[in-house]
Amino acid sequence: MAIGLSQSGLLPVAAMTDAPLSDEEKRLLLRLAREAIEAAVNRRPLPPLDWETLPPRLREPGATFVTLTRRGQLRGCIGALEAYQPLAEDVREHAIAAALEDFRFPPVRPEEVPELKIEISRLTPLRPLEYETPEELVRKLRPGVDGVVIRDGFRRATFLPQVWEKLPDPVRFLDNLCMKMGAPRNLWRTKKLDVFVYQVEEFHE
Repeated sequence: MAIGLSQSGLLPVAAMTDAPLSDEEKRLLLRLAREAIEAAVNRRPLPPLDWETLPPRLREPGATFVTLTRRGQLRGCIGALEAYQPLAEDVREHAIAAALEDFRFPPVRPEEVPELKIEISRLTPLRPLEYETPEELVRKLRPGVDGVVIRDGFRRATFLPQVWEKLPDPVRFLDNLCMKMGAPRNLWRTKKLDVFVYQVEEFHE
């Protein structure tokens, strides 16, 4: 699964609490995401959020990725690595972006919306991963657990933890992440990159 990044910075932000969201909070976020997609795809105004009735956790800063699939195939995925707005608003913004702004796909058409499946990944704050050698970097990664960000100057790329399902080998994982960044696949072996890790709370329809 390849994913896009919204235009935010790359500094660790202590934004989300460690406690998982409740089932009701997850259902509400998924509903907000679907409503936002339906409005945007059909060129209708986005309904305003009722901040008075939103659960407090959804008003806290949060960073999310929203992934859309259709008939089992990726249809869009956009998100942010740091929290810069309330969780509910972050989900709505990236749901719309995944539907309309993922450069790899044409914008979602109205007739596709009923077939979309929505997945939300809520990120923990980024944590720098300290390492000295490529071998140490490979040893420190936790397949299936860590989302990984690599940065080389102004270039950066990330894979969510879910990507480990398709790329379980850390070497291939890093090779593909470098290519996603637009760099040679072996850059991580020849140059020390900035590496950050994070975890996600994933839920879907």
